[in-house]
Amino acid sequence: MTDAESRAADEQRAADAEMPSAERLKAFTDAVVAIAMTLLILPLMDSVTDATESGAGAWVAAEWPSLLTFMLSFVLIANFWITHHRMFAKVERVNQALLWLTILWMFTIVWLPVATAITSTFEPDPIEKLLYVGSLIVTSLVLTLTRVYLIHHPELHREKPSRLREGLIVGVIITALFTVALLMMLIVPTLNYWWMFLLFLTSPLHALVMRMRGETPGRRA
Repeated sequence: MTDAESRAADEQRAADAEMPSAERLKAFTDAVVAIAMTLLILPLMDSVTDATESGAGAWVAAEWPSLLTFMLSFVLIANFWITHHRMFAKVERVNQALLWLTILWMFTIVWLPVATAITSTFEPDPIEKLLYVGSLIVTSLVLTLTRVYLIHHPELHREKPSRLREGLIVGVIITALFTVALLMMLIVPTLNYWWMFLLFLTSPLHALVMRMRGETPGRRA
């Protein structure tokens, strides 16, 4: 090893030493997701306070679209967290690139309560749909890019390459389905967020791709 290579290696080790541990990053991510999921309920709490004189039935009748959007966003954030948790389960080291990918992903998660509140406050229009579903596309895309990064940096984890590649297929499918749902919302707005049910195609599409590759789908990809 040359002197230049030795200095570069020393600088890299020093930089890695300044990074948070994998466990600390996972704990921080869990906390951010928990806060984001909690923030989803705040607009509904405010509407309950404002409707104290109208009765519970009138409140439900007036706020059912907001209730559905809240439940949808809650489930989606929970699913994103589960995916992230499984992806990072065997990550043992964090470098600068992985750290910033994770921070970017957390940014998209924190934005989702704002996007959800926008859907509940304003009448449906292309901008509102773009802000909400577009946010979901970016969140899914960042997760997919993180998985690609881990595939190319096996020194950071002890996950099987086959698991990461299969998870990458699932991530691409989900990102594509979010994109198709957004396009259909803009083309056929009468169905509005019902196009999100396209996400139920994830499992059959995943199974189809795996069969085409001559492989058996894993249960937790």
